[in-house]
Amino acid sequence: MARFCTLFSGSSGNCTYIATPAGGILIDVGVSARRIEAALRERGIDLRSIRAIFLTHEHTDHIVGLRAFLDKYEVPVYGSAGTVDGVPGPLALLPQVMAAPVELDGLRVTSFHTPHDSRESTGYCIETADGRKLAVATDLGCVTDTVRQALTGCDLVLIESNHDERMLRNGRYPAYLKQRIASDTGHLSNTACAAELAGLVQSGTSRIVLGHLSRENNLPQMAYQTAKQALLAAGLTERRDYLLSVAAPVGTEAVTLF
Repeated sequence: MARFCTLFSGSSGNCTYIATPAGGILIDVGVSARRIEAALRERGIDLRSIRAIFLTHEHTDHIVGLRAFLDKYEVPVYGSAGTVDGVPGPLALLPQVMAAPVELDGLRVTSFHTPHDSRESTGYCIETADGRKLAVATDLGCVTDTVRQALTGCDLVLIESNHDERMLRNGRYPAYLKQRIASDTGHLSNTACAAELAGLVQSGTSRIVLGHLSRENNLPQMAYQTAKQALLAAGLTERRDYLLSVAAPVGTEAVTLF
């Protein structure tokens, strides 16, 4: 049995909780430790059950709560060599380079490279002892073959659906920032995300969570409808073939996979 919850998702901060009855992990700690503690307690999660933290990359909205969290809870922290190298200042010695899969309390965590404008960003696949498989893939400008292979066959996928292309193009961001977001090392658009979903469902994915939505250049309903229309065009029906949801910036309800 696996439990999955996006505690925080978006440019203001990211943190995802994944667990078995024996213990759990956090992917990213992009808000304050106090907010993470409160979010876990609201869901009845014992903070002492957190066994490790995995960092996708070194941008602030993914690591800002790390120092304070580790001051209270002594857990190992893992990331790619580039991410570890990019973690700033007093945090620099804390993360360990994840050179091989990590196994703890019925979870086996592997990483895969994602195309983003950071030192060496990664996504994560998490396998449970009873054969469930989950994946987290946000902060990626495009879906590469490496990413696609990692997500294929997962029971649940959290995938970025960051922006609507028209909203980004016509929005108030300066030109350089629009170019960065829309690039192949920026963030995944609703349309690019939606184009991947039918293949995932056909490979066995039953739950899709759209994450890391932009507050400036997207709307939850727009991301949802873009994804749903692409799945419908492939002959796939919601609630029969898949379950689709959008991760809220704060406090998405936990999903339990049996």
